[in-house]
Amino acid sequence: MSLQRIDIHHHIFPPEYLAAIDRLGLTEAGGGGVAFPDWSLSASLEMMDRHDIQTAIASIASPGVYFRDARLARELARRCNEYSASVVREYPDRFGFFASVPLPAISDAIAEAAYALDTLKCDGLVLMGSVADRFLGDPEFEEFMQELDRRKTVVFIHPNVHSSNRQLGLKFPAALFEFLADTTRAVLNLALSGALHRYPNIRSILSHAGGAIPSHAWRWALADRSPIVKKNAPQGVLTYLRQLYFDTALSPSPYAMRPALDLAGSKHILFGSDFPYVRGDVLNFEIEQFDQLEVFNEVIRSMVVRANALALFPRLAQKAAAVR
Repeated sequence: MSLQRIDIHHHIFPPEYLAAIDRLGLTEAGGGGVAFPDWSLSASLEMMDRHDIQTAIASIASPGVYFRDARLARELARRCNEYSASVVREYPDRFGFFASVPLPAISDAIAEAAYALDTLKCDGLVLMGSVADRFLGDPEFEEFMQELDRRKTVVFIHPNVHSSNRQLGLKFPAALFEFLADTTRAVLNLALSGALHRYPNIRSILSHAGGAIPSHAWRWALADRSPIVKKNAPQGVLTYLRQLYFDTALSPSPYAMRPALDLAGSKHILFGSDFPYVRGDVLNFEIEQFDQLEVFNEVIRSMVVRANALALFPRLAQKAAAVR
């Protein structure tokens, strides 16, 4: 029986993006020790057909569109978003997209979010956990977050690599851990700064099962006794963390999925592949492991691969209803 998966962690590389990183001489994703992979639209479609993925919500991954040049970030975000929108127009049943925004320039980011949501009809926004060494939840981003809350925006939080990683002297690829650390730091900052409390209408999806968040959530909740945390997170840290969504990308193991399931519940887990960074035999193994996860019964598995995404993305739900 076809499950018709919806893949919410699926990356694309618009021509303008490839040209930009080539001009800048960049070869690694966010300095994470992972090379930018080869990608084509036909490769995405072939992968989706092979693995029973009906729809992929495409996004630009780390390092995003900001390369210490606000004008370039603004122009690159627009061109990438228009390319993504053209893909959705060509394949409306197969693709959606999370639009990129040119943070840390707040006014530019608000303008691009409005254009992408209102004109291009994107399914949400992709935000790096940190950009220009500032994490989500930073006071500088308040006006931007207010706008996303007003619009009830779905946000896909993808990790970046903070510049401090270069000072650590570690010899393994930063993507093995720093991506997880970036997500974890961003969400802890969102929670303890009060952003999750102030902006409850933003629905956030966390990459890679939320990094260390599920396993450390109880420890963080001890901070509820702090007067500052009581003010910023008056409902308790766990309450806010349970409102987040967690994807399965590079995390289809009981060690990652059981804590995420225990923390957020079955309605807040979403299927993600991380294609094309995950491809070939590794992708086959990832999906095989997902399908064999004993922490999901068949009801929960069907929710994770499709039903939860339909509940989060009205456009996809409308299309699904029309097919029925």
